[in-house]
Amino acid sequence: MSSKNIETRTRILDSTVRMLEEHGGRGVRMGDIAKETGISRQAVYLHFASRTELLVAATRHLDEILDLDSRLAPSRAATTGIERLALYIDHWGRYIPDIYGVAKALLLARDTDDAAATAWNDRMQAMRDGCRAAIELLHSDGDLATEWTPQTATDALWTMLLVPNWENLTQECGWSTPQYVDWMTTVAKRTFIGGPD
Repeated sequence: MSSKNIETRTRILDSTVRMLEEHGGRGVRMGDIAKETGISRQAVYLHFASRTELLVAATRHLDEILDLDSRLAPSRAATTGIERLALYIDHWGRYIPDIYGVAKALLLARDTDDAAATAWNDRMQAMRDGCRAAIELLHSDGDLATEWTPQTATDALWTMLLVPNWENLTQECGWSTPQYVDWMTTVAKRTFIGGPD
């Protein structure tokens, strides 16, 4: 891909992220994005075959802007499941505020907008993969509480960390980010880490 095409693609993605944050998921159409970017609607379609493809790419682009891989590096480098669990929750709790505008837009639109639902599901699957990695390491260390299987523990941890739950605790209940991270880490450790039999 030429540098001009890469530049245009990046401008489209930047515009899409900005529009999602400012206007929510509903009504962010290819024509709106073209107008915001200063290019033709056809030019947007040359880079993205569908609105679904564009929204998925925009959410991944936001992860690149926020340097997700570097932010995940500490949890990925953890040598024990207990450490990885805590570091993953710390990462996620500090990451949500940075993606909340786009996440909220996709959440609001997903019930009536297949493209938004696909983009949301793509990112939530990535988050679920992070939960699974922490739980599987905990299990392989022999530290997963016996009442859990790796699958059920992954399901429960993923559900605990979903954005609407974060939203309720921080936006509705007034928890700070450090409070959220500390309490979710405490709850997760008490829930998933087994003690001596």
